[in-house]
Amino acid sequence: MSELEKLIDLAKNAAEKIRKYRFVRIVSHNDADGLTSAGIMAQALLRAGICFQLSIAGRLDEAVIEDVNRSISRNELVIFCDMGSGQPELIGRVEADVIVLDHHQPVGQSPAKAVVNAHLVGIDGATDLSASGTCYLVARELAADNVDLAGLALAGAIGDKQLFHTANAFILEEALKAGVVSIRKGLKVGDGDLVDVLAYSTEPFLDITGYPEKVTEFLNQLGFSGKIENLSEEKVSRLANAVALKLVRQASPEAIEAVIGEVLLLNRELVRNVYDFISILNTCGKQKIYGLAISLCLKDKEIVNEALSLKSEYEKKLTLNVRENVEKIRKGENLWYVVTADALSTGNLASTVVRYLHPELPFICINESEGILKVSARGTRELVSKGLDLAFALREAAGAVGGKGGGHNVASGAAIPLGSVEEFLSIADRIIGDQLQKTGTKNQKTNIKFSE
Repeated sequence: MSELEKLIDLAKNAAEKIRKYRFVRIVSHNDADGLTSAGIMAQALLRAGICFQLSIAGRLDEAVIEDVNRSISRNELVIFCDMGSGQPELIGRVEADVIVLDHHQPVGQSPAKAVVNAHLVGIDGATDLSASGTCYLVARELAADNVDLAGLALAGAIGDKQLFHTANAFILEEALKAGVVSIRKGLKVGDGDLVDVLAYSTEPFLDITGYPEKVTEFLNQLGFSGKIENLSEEKVSRLANAVALKLVRQASPEAIEAVIGEVLLLNRELVRNVYDFISILNTCGKQKIYGLAISLCLKDKEIVNEALSLKSEYEKKLTLNVRENVEKIRKGENLWYVVTADALSTGNLASTVVRYLHPELPFICINESEGILKVSARGTRELVSKGLDLAFALREAAGAVGGKGGGHNVASGAAIPLGSVEEFLSIADRIIGDQLQKTGTKNQKTNIKFSE
């Protein structure tokens, strides 16, 4: 039996269990992958005639568990999407049956009735199957007609910057065959005015990003204007080549690969360009406008203009915020880092830096928000191939200072107490150095002074 077949068996088992319940409580993460996961499960349950209540959370913690327990009976079901694999102790406190649909690295033995996770069958959940893809595999086992939800699954995967290998490749093939998605070659960016697209997008992050006058000059040199979706194939190719020349000076090879190639078009969704769709979801997630995001996934035509306007406004703020924080970046021995406050998106900032500015080492962003320090760390696939495991590094470093961390080897997060920045960074730096074989023996102290 192949790894994919084993995964589908796990999905089939979860679907069989879901059918037995009259009411389901869904809890999902607040990023694009988590929101598309929620959208997939909501539609699948609606179609199956199963009542449900849906909520979105930034992270799985005791407060979420307490809220769930207040709203659930023992004979009902809770489905955690895009969370739960790394917190078996919290899952064990749920006073009802639990199913976990996730792609993060499992920790310990889960008390859940069913767990669908790519890692359990030897598929890398960090790159080859997102949570939305996991939810889709369960949805297609609930009903064959749910193949139209494949577009949401692929959007979640792209939102998590995944590859189209193994399980993701299977979903893409299924979606293409059913006409759920189609492909357009060019820059992997959203649609709209060329100046706005290049000036106010962090994907790609160029030397002209954030400066509309410089973008205008760049486009004038090429003789381009108007909307990107209206460019001829020849002009799209020329634009892609010009962008690639800018990127090759500093960006990682995977960043160039991620920006130039095939654009997925979501034929069954209200916003067809997958990058516009993802941007809307991420905007809603960061601004905690979860209802708008779910409404988009449920194809509510009334909210499309509002969603696009919100996205455009937020993208401008985000790009300028990233540009501002880039100037604060400092270097440790084995990592780059920035310590900031009230950043709009630490994950976006971290991804931008490691992909486009400093791909040679992992990057850690520490952001003071709501009375705690939130950490986002990003690496590259090349660094992972050399031994980098950010999930382990952040889990250990955060735990050592009284916080919690985890995630994927290439992308991870943590929450740490105020005043622990220097100690946390020092420990993380040493662990990453050990992983990359740069600092010698374990527990060797670094001479780098970290500053807040």
